[in-house]
Amino acid sequence: MEQFNYYIHVLKNYATFNGRARRSEYWYFVLFNAIISFVLGFVGGIISFGLLGTIYSLFVIIPSIAVGVRRMHDVGKSGWFLLIPIYNLILALTDGEKGENKYGADPKG
Repeated sequence: MEQFNYYIHVLKNYATFNGRARRSEYWYFVLFNAIISFVLGFVGGIISFGLLGTIYSLFVIIPSIAVGVRRMHDVGKSGWFLLIPIYNLILALTDGEKGENKYGADPKG
């Protein structure tokens, strides 16, 4: 499953805040992260260990921020734009800049 490779790629680049991330890399990570969080929360509730989801969330917080910063770089913005509500969502949905920008080469090739 190629889409899951995006999730693995983000985890492998655990704390890489430079470079750019494609929309698909960012949104597949968000999707699989949400699914895994839901499943772990559900399983944690069944086995009466509610901290299971919290432990996972702590594990992926740095990769989540890193891929968000790289996504902002893809649209030509600083990673600090993640802190602006609503606008960061609009930027995350926007197609990245074509060609190289000041944050690196175009991840689409």
